Amino acid sequence: MTWDYAPAPESTAMVSIDNTYGLYIGGDFVDPASGEYVKTINPATEEVLSAIAQADATDVDRAVEAARAAFEPWSTLPAPDRAKYLFRIARVIQERSRELAVLETMNGGKPIRESRDIDVPLAAAHFFYYAGWADKLEYAFAGRRAEPLGVAAQVIPWNFPLLMLAWKIAPALAAGNTVVLKPAETTPLTALAFASVCDQAGIPPGVVNIITGAGETGAMLVRHPDVDKVAFTGSTEVGKDIQRAIAGSAKHLTLELGGKAANIVFADAALDQAVEGIVNGIFFNQGHVCCAGSRLLVQESAFEQVMAKLKRRLGTLRLGDPLDKNTDIGAINSRAQLDKINSLVETGVDEGAELYQASCDLPDRGFWFPPSVFTGVSQSHRIAQEEIFGPVLSVLTFRTPEEAVEKANNTPYGLSAGVWTEKGSLILWMADRLRAGVVWANTFNRFDPASAFGGYKESGFGREGGPQGLSAYLRLTGP
Repeated sequence: MTWDYAPAPESTAMVSIDNTYGLYIGGDFVDPASGEYVKTINPATEEVLSAIAQADATDVDRAVEAARAAFEPWSTLPAPDRAKYLFRIARVIQERSRELAVLETMNGGKPIRESRDIDVPLAAAHFFYYAGWADKLEYAFAGRRAEPLGVAAQVIPWNFPLLMLAWKIAPALAAGNTVVLKPAETTPLTALAFASVCDQAGIPPGVVNIITGAGETGAMLVRHPDVDKVAFTGSTEVGKDIQRAIAGSAKHLTLELGGKAANIVFADAALDQAVEGIVNGIFFNQGHVCCAGSRLLVQESAFEQVMAKLKRRLGTLRLGDPLDKNTDIGAINSRAQLDKINSLVETGVDEGAELYQASCDLPDRGFWFPPSVFTGVSQSHRIAQEEIFGPVLSVLTFRTPEEAVEKANNTPYGLSAGVWTEKGSLILWMADRLRAGVVWANTFNRFDPASAFGGYKESGFGREGGPQGLSAYLRLTGP
C-alpha cells in the first residue's frame, strides 16, 4: 500500500511585492543613479516577481557616505540602547515570520518548511543573541578594550539570503558599526523586506543600508576607500578576488567560502539515523549549502547496507512546488546554477562514476534537478574535488579511521565534516584530525547563534556566530 500526499500549499496572501524596488540608503528607498532595473524571478515557475534597482559607483558612494555619517551617533549610543534596537529587529522578524518565509521560498526556490522552520527562526535568534552581547563588550574580551571598526561592507550569497544577512548585520550593529549590505542578484527580496523591518524597529537612518546589483556592485563596494571592514560569503574564486583587491589596505576581512564536506559513516553507527543525516547533509536546500555533506565516506563493511537504505530513502523524497508543505526538494536557484550542476554530473559520468537518480517527475517550468548519488567515485574525480552546489552526493569507501581522515582531508576545502559512530572516543579522535572548521557528531547541518562557524584552507578564514563572530567587527586593544 502506498500513501499519496494531498497538496498543502502555503498561502502567499500575506506577501506584498512591489513592482519595483529602489536602493535603501539613509533610511529611505531611493532611485538608482543609472535608472537601471533588472527583473528577479521565482525559480520554481520562472514568474517575474519584481524589478530590482542596479546600483552603480554613484549609489555605492551614497550608501557608504550614509553609513559613515551614521557611524558616530550609532557607535556612541549607550550600549543598552543599541541592544534594544537589535531586540526590536528580532521581535519584528518573529512577528513577520510567515511573510518572510514565504518571500524567501518564492524568490529562492527552497521548500517552505525549511524557510519557515529553519531560516527565519535562526535569523531572529541571531539578532536576539547579539542583542545580548551589545552591552557586554567590556566583559566579552577580558582585559582588552573593544571598539567598533566603522563602516562594514557585507556581501551575501543566494542560498540563505535572510539568514546570511542576520549572520552579518547582527554582530556588526551590536559592536557599534554601521553597514552597507549587498544581497545576491537572484535573491534580493528578503533583504529589501528587511529594510522595512529596520523601519519598524526604528533603526536610525544610515545605520543599515541595502544596495542591490550584480557582482560589479559588490566589487565596487568592497573596494570603496571609506570602508573599514569587508565580510563576504560566497564562492572561493570571488573570495580570492576580494582578498587581492584589498591587499595592502587597512580593511579587516572575513571570508566564508566554499566547501566539500565529508560525511563519514562507520560500520558501528546507527545506520538508519546516519542515513537521515546523509539526506539532510546533501539534499537540504537542494544542496545549495556551503557546508553540505557532498562527499559520503562509508566504511567498507557497511557500504552495501548503507546504500540500500539510502536508495530506499531517496525514493520517498518529494520534489516539487516549494510552497507545498510536503515538499522535500525545491527548485534550483537559477538557470546558471542548473547548468553548472548538469555539467559536473555529465563529467562524473564521463569519468566512470555510476549515477543513481531516484525516479521523480520534474515540473515543466522552473529549474529542477533530481536527487542524485554517485558510486564508484575515486579521489581524482572532479565530482569528489569540486563544489557542485546541488543535490548530488559522491560516495567513497574506507577501511580504517586513518584512511577516512586521509580521504576526508584530501580536498582544497575545510569548512565542515560529519562523523557517525557509537564510540565517543572515535568521535574525539576523528575531530582532532579532521581539518574542518566544524565537525558534527552523529548529526549534520546543526547551527546555533552561540556556536562559531567558519573554515580552513580555501573555505576562508574568520568566524561567524558566537563571541568569535562579534570580535570580527571590533578593534581589540590592550594587553
